[in-house]
Amino acid sequence: MYTDPIADYLTRIRNAVRANHRVVEIPASNLKKDITKILFEQGYILSYKFDDSTVQGTIKIALKYNKETKEPVIKKLQRISTPGLRKYVGANEMPRVLNGLGIAIVSTSKGVMTNKKAIAENVGGEVLCYVY
Repeated sequence: MYTDPIADYLTRIRNAVRANHRVVEIPASNLKKDITKILFEQGYILSYKFDDSTVQGTIKIALKYNKETKEPVIKKLQRISTPGLRKYVGANEMPRVLNGLGIAIVSTSKGVMTNKKAIAENVGGEVLCYVY
């Protein structure tokens, strides 16, 4: 049993990208589904599918690669807030990832969103991870 499901989610994607897999399958939760939707909307993954045939369900993610160079679109996934040390920020202290080229995924009172959307809606929250 793992104690940090978000870190497990990010590690599974990171390992699949390094092994040049096309699809990765991950146990589902509502938070993981929200993070997957954000990754798709921001163009970091090709597509996703939620499979609710089992009790917990699974998420199938099709990873995205550059057509010419065959390099993955996701360069780095970094967990920020951990169960042992939570990282909370206000709307005016929202982090910039790679000087605005990457995204931070933030869990706010208005749902899970990117750092840019959180700044636009003027809400703070827990910084889950950085993606670039």
